Amino acid sequence: MRAGAVVHAADVSLDHAPVSPEQTLKGAPTVGFLALAETGGGGAGGVEIGVWECTPGMSTDTEVDEVFLVLSGRARIDFVAPELPSIALRAGDVVRLEAGMKTVWTVTETLRKIYVA
Repeated sequence: MRAGAVVHAADVSLDHAPVSPEQTLKGAPTVGFLALAETGGGGAGGVEIGVWECTPGMSTDTEVDEVFLVLSGRARIDFVAPELPSIALRAGDVVRLEAGMKTVWTVTETLRKIYVA
């Protein structure tokens, strides 16, 4: 994304791919994302900002350091390691995840978020 440009994150087109069979627990979820910007020179010290979306289904993930804002949809995140209370997600929610967390995502309504990772 070039400086001074605007992107309407709720409408940007995302190419989807199936979640890997090893991660899929239920349904046939797909994910799509678009990196909008990188700051800090990229690599290990850099930060990526983008749009991410997942269709309904259940899948596992190992998280990276990330803060995200839910734009639309509904989901639940169950924290496997470390064990933490589950959280229900809806538009407007802001969440912080730490690298290495093991999670299970249950998406009930296509979830779209803006992420900073």
